[in-house]
Amino acid sequence: MRSRAALILLLLLVVPAAAAEWGQISPGETIQAAVRARYGAPAKETTQKIEGYDAEQWVYEGARAPAGIAKMTIDFGLLTPAGYRKDVVRTFRLEPKRDIFNRKLVLDGWGLPDRLGKEGSLEFFLYAGGLLVYFEGGGEQVIAMIFTPPQPLPPAETSPAPPPPQR
Repeated sequence: MRSRAALILLLLLVVPAAAAEWGQISPGETIQAAVRARYGAPAKETTQKIEGYDAEQWVYEGARAPAGIAKMTIDFGLLTPAGYRKDVVRTFRLEPKRDIFNRKLVLDGWGLPDRLGKEGSLEFFLYAGGLLVYFEGGGEQVIAMIFTPPQPLPPAETSPAPPPPQR
């Protein structure tokens, strides 16, 4: 059964996405009703104020999490040029089970990252399309994937130009 769930998950991911999305959830576009229709009721729902706006968070874990995922956290509430939309997915985070996502699968599914980096002992890939992927320290296993609306990236840091030769 586990291998079947992993195969289904793999098939969902082999087609690269123009904007970062997963499991028919696209930050900035997908609404609560669509998430509930696809995944059912969350294991936990909380409401909090963010910059004066009511924002909800849904957590799917255990038996309520999608196949291959230990925990999926979805944050709703997005400020757009047209105003605040409390039912739109702002971000979501996947914490996959071991051996579900690895570096090769991420590269095959989303292509080369726009930035590479390290945060402590963790390596990460950053995609302008709105995806941040954390890998276990020095390893190939994905420990978290964070999806957001597409993000403009600051210019890449460059090494300072070498000083001109002394004459």
